[in-house]
Amino acid sequence: MTSIFSATSRKARNNVAFSFLAACLLLALGTGTSSAQTCLTAADMDAPTRSALESTAKRYFDMTVRGDSASLQQNSIASLASNFAGIEAAVKDNQSNLSGAQATPRSPFLLKVEGNEPLARAEFLCGVFGPSGQTADSAEFVIPNLPPGSYGVVILDVSSAKAPYTLSFVLQQQGNDWKLGGMYLRQAEISGHNSQWFADRAREFKSKGQLNNAWFYFLEARDLVVPVPFMNILASDKLYDEMQALKRPELTPSDLSAGGKTYKLTDISATSVGKDLDLVVRYQAADISNTALTFQANVAVMKALVAKYPEFRTAFDGVVARAVDPTGKDYGTLLPMKQVE
Repeated sequence: MTSIFSATSRKARNNVAFSFLAACLLLALGTGTSSAQTCLTAADMDAPTRSALESTAKRYFDMTVRGDSASLQQNSIASLASNFAGIEAAVKDNQSNLSGAQATPRSPFLLKVEGNEPLARAEFLCGVFGPSGQTADSAEFVIPNLPPGSYGVVILDVSSAKAPYTLSFVLQQQGNDWKLGGMYLRQAEISGHNSQWFADRAREFKSKGQLNNAWFYFLEARDLVVPVPFMNILASDKLYDEMQALKRPELTPSDLSAGGKTYKLTDISATSVGKDLDLVVRYQAADISNTALTFQANVAVMKALVAKYPEFRTAFDGVVARAVDPTGKDYGTLLPMKQVE
């Protein structure tokens, strides 16, 4: 079986030398013609199953806090164990952040896929939905190419001396055991600011006509409000609806003139770096082997972008420019916003 979940950690976003470890949902192959999916909430599942999910997640949490990635790997499904670098890095990078941390489990979910082939788009509706969709107690999971099986999703609210986190485990049942199928460690706040704070700032930016700032802050609010990227709840759905109502200009792909040259932008996003929220711009580069010249190009792109969209000065602490060559390799530069003049 191909691994369908992998690790992600906000800690990885704090170093511009590496790309953010995105959650990877890869294609799993199978045979057959029929399948169905169901979701059981904690109230729906039997007591032994709920207890097994919670106790297993607690055990894996203890391994994570100890930095014991070897034991986590030994308790993983075979496909994940053979491709464990993402989780190992997440555990190592966050060991000091989780020192002495305590975890409180939320009510778990049990996802079941029946049949004999993977679902191209497995959609699980959990809890009670109302006439308008989600309610305060509902959740939706959307996972592509999910093979038949039973999966547990256990979310832990983690309190530590440095920051609040959520640590989520995706567990796959194999016999009487629940093996690790994925791990998602995420900060619940950025510089002490939670999802609601970012949503409120987004609305302020919108009222000022700074629609690009509003868009990125709504994105950050959505990212903070859900513990895993394939989960939707009432709050994230409402933020999505607000985002779609924005009439913002498309930033990429586009051409950007800087220093007498034209650069093709491929992506603009927001990321947390330490305690800062920075803007990241990626652009096409024919060659990045001369790092001195690439650094100059990065600086030129940053300055031209902020000159074109001066509203970014009020929303971000810094700018990261990443030159990407035809092979996909990149070279990044970070400047505080006050130096982007």
